[in-house]
Amino acid sequence: MPHLLTDLAERRDVLFVGGKGGVGKTAVASALGLAVARTGRPVMVVSTDPAHNLGHLWQRGVGDSAVELAPLLRGLEIDPARTTDEHLRAVRSTLSRLMPEHLQSEVDKHLDLARDAPGTYEAAVLERIAEVVEQRGPDELIIFDTAPSGHTTRLIALPELMQAWTEGLLSRQDRSARFGAALRGLEGADYDAAQVIGSQRLQDPSSTSIGPRRTQDRRARRDAEIREVLDRRQARFRNLREVMQNQDRTGFVIVTAAERLPVLESLELHDQLSRSGMAISALVINKRSPADAGDLLAARRQVEDSYVTQLARALPRLPLVEVPLLAGEVVGEQGLETLRAHHY
Repeated sequence: MPHLLTDLAERRDVLFVGGKGGVGKTAVASALGLAVARTGRPVMVVSTDPAHNLGHLWQRGVGDSAVELAPLLRGLEIDPARTTDEHLRAVRSTLSRLMPEHLQSEVDKHLDLARDAPGTYEAAVLERIAEVVEQRGPDELIIFDTAPSGHTTRLIALPELMQAWTEGLLSRQDRSARFGAALRGLEGADYDAAQVIGSQRLQDPSSTSIGPRRTQDRRARRDAEIREVLDRRQARFRNLREVMQNQDRTGFVIVTAAERLPVLESLELHDQLSRSGMAISALVINKRSPADAGDLLAARRQVEDSYVTQLARALPRLPLVEVPLLAGEVVGEQGLETLRAHHY
C-alpha cells in the first residue's frame, strides 16, 4: 500500500497525525503534506505541540503565521503563549464592555489568575484550531501535527465539553434574562403605583422615569451582547465538532513504533479517539528495522514483528503502513522528499 496515505489524505479536508512522543509524527505529517502538495493540491501543516519540531525539521523559521515550506505547502506553529494572550485579551475586552465599572478590578484579577489555570492553554489552542479550519482555503488540506497522545485526547474531547459548557452558560443567561424581565416588570408596577398615590418618586423624573429606563436599556443591551458572544462561540465549537466527527471530511492517523510502550499507548489512543467519535483512518509503524542488514538489526526486526502482529490482531480493520528505518536523517526538504518518494 505505498500510496495509501496519499490517497487517504486526498479524500479528506482535515487530517490529525498523533501518537506517542518521539515516534516521528512531525516527519510523517510533513512527508504526507509534501506528497499531497506534489499532486497539485494546497496543503497546510499545523503544529499544535507546545514543543514545536516543524521548523526544526524543515530547517527554517516557522511561526504563528503561515509560511511557505514548499510549492503548495505551508506550515504554521500555534504559539501557545500568543494564543493564550489573544484569547484572554478578547475575553477581557468583552467583559470590560459588559460588566459594571466597579467590577473591572475583579475581572482583571480573575483573568490574571486564569492565565495559568488548568485548561486555559487547551481552550486557547482549540479556538486557534477552529479558526484554522474555518479559514481553510478552497480545496486546501489541513494536517494537524499534534502533541503527544495524552494532550491530543484532551484536545479532541474539548469541542464537545466546550459546547456543553457554553450551552450551560446560555441556559443560565436565559434564566437571568427572564428573571431580570420579571424584576423590571415589578419595578414598572411600583412606578405606576407611585404615580397613582403621588409619591416622591413621581416628583423627580430623573430618579423614576429616565433613570430606571436607561438602566433597563443598558441591561438589555448587555444581555443581548452576552447572548451574541455565547451564540458565536457555541456555533464555532459545534462546527468544529461536526467537522472532526465527519468521517468523510476528517481522519486521524496514529503514528507509532514497533515497541512495547508506543504500541500500548497507541491502542489506548485508538480507544479514546473512537469514544470521542473520531475516525481513525490509518496506523503508521515508523522506523522499521531491516531484516537483511546484519544480525543485530535482524534480531531487532524479530522483536518488532511481534508488536506489529499485536497491533494487526487488535486493530484488524485499520489500514497499516510500515515505514522502514532510513540510513540518513530525515531533515529538510531533501530528507522529507526521500521519505515521500519511497513510502508515500
